[in-house]
Amino acid sequence: MKALCWHGKQDIRCDEVPDPKIEHPRDAIIKVTSCAICGSDLHLYDGFMPGMESGDIMGHEFMGEVVEVGSENKKLKVGDRVVVPFTICCGECEQCRRGYFSVCERSNRNKSVADKVFGHTTAGLFGYTHLTGGYPGGQAEYVRVPYADVAPVKVPSTLTDEQVLFLGDIFPTGWQAVVQCDIEPTDTVAIWGCGPVGQFCIRSAVMLGARQVIAIDRVLDRLAMAKAGGAITIDFENESVVERLNDLTGGKGPEKCIDAVGLEAHATATLDSMYDRAKQAVMLETDRPHVLREMMYVCRPAGVLSVPGVYGGVLDKIPFGMAMNKGLTIRTGQTHVNRWTDDLLKRIEEGQIDPGFVITHRASLADGPELYKTFRDKQDGCVKVVLQP
Repeated sequence: MKALCWHGKQDIRCDEVPDPKIEHPRDAIIKVTSCAICGSDLHLYDGFMPGMESGDIMGHEFMGEVVEVGSENKKLKVGDRVVVPFTICCGECEQCRRGYFSVCERSNRNKSVADKVFGHTTAGLFGYTHLTGGYPGGQAEYVRVPYADVAPVKVPSTLTDEQVLFLGDIFPTGWQAVVQCDIEPTDTVAIWGCGPVGQFCIRSAVMLGARQVIAIDRVLDRLAMAKAGGAITIDFENESVVERLNDLTGGKGPEKCIDAVGLEAHATATLDSMYDRAKQAVMLETDRPHVLREMMYVCRPAGVLSVPGVYGGVLDKIPFGMAMNKGLTIRTGQTHVNRWTDDLLKRIEEGQIDPGFVITHRASLADGPELYKTFRDKQDGCVKVVLQP
């Protein structure tokens, strides 16, 4: 089959690789009908995440048709149409029973390595590093899904791929980021980053009743999409984020702040952002945490910082004393996708939201390598790329 494979920093190729096979009776094989490039994939593309090996199949945002089912899988049958969450979960361990699916204790097949790096393992993830199991991803014609009697979400034929594809990652990721904020009707929610996750944060905050939603970015097409979703926008290259947030909140600061950027913040005009780039260039720091620092500074005391943006390693000069003295609550984590999918699928069916709004580029799998560059550089107003094998 064809698949997009990682061969090093900024080197993604469309390769011929062996077809997947059933390896455990609970498995299923999915014929991919649609997949997407996620902002998290760019951290692999740019070489910032450890644990990648040449030939690894990319992609954790995909859906398709069940073409083969293991003998112990009683949930799925051949012909079922499913969205596959990016987090692999067993459904049986203590964390899964508590609904913390992204920290499943059994699905990371490289658990011993993750235990040493993280202290304790987290869940296996599709198409990500070997720290999270090294599972082949969904930017391919076919995928083996482990524990396929737990996570895959059956979707009705009345909805298109583009309406439901993002149930596997970015829609529940944006939703969880906002739920973690404990939104009150009087809240101002400030969201850094108007990429795909940021866009779903905006719409989730609106649906959950925030008084005011503010979106921060520098890409005009993304800012326009954010405004269309109900946000007040700030272009950080042309105005002071701190001053504008104070103006919009009567000098008190936003009660809730969301980092939908992560380790590759692209700010360059501030002293701390230049510091990060210099330290990263000489490998003294792995991530660029400008957004985290700015959120700690601007957030109203006793507020909440929610961090769906991915971080990979060691962060420097984080003003933790500021966060402690202001009494800020910090909530982070990969998404517990299956905690939210029933509710979000119902909202799609009822017409509360059509997640396909975020798609700006559609292409074949073979065009994937070039689309990675387009997505990374945000060319032609790129917000979200969908690929079809």
